[in-house]
Amino acid sequence: MVFEKIKEILVDQLDVEEEKVTMEASITEDLGADSLDVADIVMSIEEEFDVEVPDDQLQNIKLVGDIVKYIEENAE
Repeated sequence: MVFEKIKEILVDQLDVEEEKVTMEASITEDLGADSLDVADIVMSIEEEFDVEVPDDQLQNIKLVGDIVKYIEENAE
């Protein structure tokens, strides 16, 4: 469920094919996001899941799976 929603956000914001969005996909290398894209994605995810991602956590988020794990551990 979390992965599916994150996948929707990434497909919409990065204009990538759904098949490219996997748990192992690198947000920057595989999906082509730049730092501005990442900031927009984080804001969308924070809104969608009612969770705050502190700036110091952003450096730990490299893969789509990292986002899913963070949300599952921190969302209410």
